[in-house]
Amino acid sequence: MNRFSNKIWLKTALAIVFVCIISVFALATDSAAGCDCNPTQVIVQLNNPANLPAVAAQYHLNPAPLGQFASPAYYLLQILDSQTPAQIVTAMAGDVRVKKVEVNRVFSNAEVSGLNWTQGQSWVIGQSWVIGGSAKGYGRQWFAQKIRLNEAFTAAGTRGLRTDNRQPVVVAVLDTGIDLNHPAFAGRLVAPTDRWDFVDNDNDPSEVGSLRTDPAYGHGTHVAGIIAMMVPDAKIMPIRILNRDGSGELWRITAGLIWASNHGADVANLSIGYPQNVRLLHDLLQCNELGTSDDGSTFPELTRPLALSVASGNGAGITPVYPGAETTDGMLAVAASTRNDRLALFSSYDKNWVFVTAPGDAIISALPGGRYGAWSGTSMAAPVVAGLAALLKAQFPGTSPFGKPADIMARIKSTSVQSRFQNLPPWGDVRLNRVDALCAVTNNNQCPIP
Repeated sequence: MNRFSNKIWLKTALAIVFVCIISVFALATDSAAGCDCNPTQVIVQLNNPANLPAVAAQYHLNPAPLGQFASPAYYLLQILDSQTPAQIVTAMAGDVRVKKVEVNRVFSNAEVSGLNWTQGQSWVIGQSWVIGGSAKGYGRQWFAQKIRLNEAFTAAGTRGLRTDNRQPVVVAVLDTGIDLNHPAFAGRLVAPTDRWDFVDNDNDPSEVGSLRTDPAYGHGTHVAGIIAMMVPDAKIMPIRILNRDGSGELWRITAGLIWASNHGADVANLSIGYPQNVRLLHDLLQCNELGTSDDGSTFPELTRPLALSVASGNGAGITPVYPGAETTDGMLAVAASTRNDRLALFSSYDKNWVFVTAPGDAIISALPGGRYGAWSGTSMAAPVVAGLAALLKAQFPGTSPFGKPADIMARIKSTSVQSRFQNLPPWGDVRLNRVDALCAVTNNNQCPIP
């Protein structure tokens, strides 16, 4: 990763480089002793809710759910004995009363050696953490010019306010929380009643931790700062779903998306991933798009559909990373590109589920404590697309012709700049499109790179 030291803000002595991979991924392989999941909980969907007491009694679970979503209901149930969640999943496999059962998986950092879907490297690669940067550097960085953001503001006639009623579009950031007092967010946050911390269960989604001690610290602030640049007049809804170590459970992530839907969000950004699909989130995403999942499950809790931008992952390979690999309409998995329109070497890519790239290499954004700094990863590319989705929602605020999440994300995809990346990775040719804000708001499919 020494390439960063020769590229970033050479004119500024205080410039920093955070070299990180995507912030949050899952450890998805069960072991003999259990799995990477909450060790005392299991997620169960029953065909008939009347069977809950009997099922709970048979498998030694507390019949009083810790939470529930959907119809038929998914229940989060507490294990009352020494069974592991994996053992309960196996035991329930043949029970006709049980529609689905899975562990409450823990999402965590990708930088764990031995996983074939990550680079298996430490959080900070080849660089130490240095605090620096400036608001001026934040406002003048390369990516805004690359995607012609200012030109898009002029063409769209908005920077995040709906063109029908001049109310701000709302973008939910589901992450490690944010620095609520950072100057980059002054006047740009939703009301305290619409924020939530699902880690500490309160309405103060502030980042928790310290630099150099907690590797995930600052991630949510950085992501939110990119969105604040993309749509300066929009509102940001901070939702903390990840612990100070960057880990979060499946149930908490589901709850965060439902919260965003119920509290007025139009767009949501997720910098999370895992190498295997899980049913609860699969059903939720299908219901967000279609109103029902492929097996008939519904989520009455979802009051409005969300346009979803998801980081593709930093495995530097083609291993599918979920939820981005779901490829549902209304959601885009986003790979990272460089200032030279090359695929970032760390970025996951597969033409079957990654359709766009966005700048994600050495992006300057906010950090806790009123600071600014550079960070690299597909986690930085996803909020560029989330911000562009919010800009389109502001431009086309209704449900037609382009106001629906599926229409918004399809337009971002179809108007992206067609490019064949020249730095071919070991797994073959890369033909991805880099998003362009001006092309998107003007619907110009032949818009060339300036």
